[in-house]
Amino acid sequence: MVVNLRTKKRLVSRVVGVGIHRVRFDSDHLDDIADAITRDSIRSLMTANTITIKKIVGTSRGRAQRKRIQKKKRGTKQGSKKGRKGARIGKKRVHVIKVRALRYRLKVAKDRKEITNPEFWKLYKMIGGNVIRNSAHLRSLIEEIKTNRKS
Repeated sequence: MVVNLRTKKRLVSRVVGVGIHRVRFDSDHLDDIADAITRDSIRSLMTANTITIKKIVGTSRGRAQRKRIQKKKRGTKQGSKKGRKGARIGKKRVHVIKVRALRYRLKVAKDRKEITNPEFWKLYKMIGGNVIRNSAHLRSLIEEIKTNRKS
């Protein structure tokens, strides 16, 4: 005797909160499923693995990840670059990177007690005003401050 279990599937999907197509019944216990009319009886059948829920099948990212790795391997040496330096990385980005690096160096110098707080802020403002060219220039200015303090 074949029983129409469409309404049971709908009930299970409502109880669990999944789509109807993800509900799967065990073919050996179809009569037990047909007898289940309450939500509690459905839940008990789920704990007994008579009713199971299929896993969601999504799009695999494996191929995309492999493609990205391959792309990274390709050379970005001098011959492969197109566009001038400013087209590949903008002036503002370069400036932000430089300022952050210099401010970090300055903070390290202050933490090591190489410079005092007022000296720190003087140099900090110089970094913000684009007076200090690079970390070597900053180092020379710190050394200059130290020698002036001694004399």
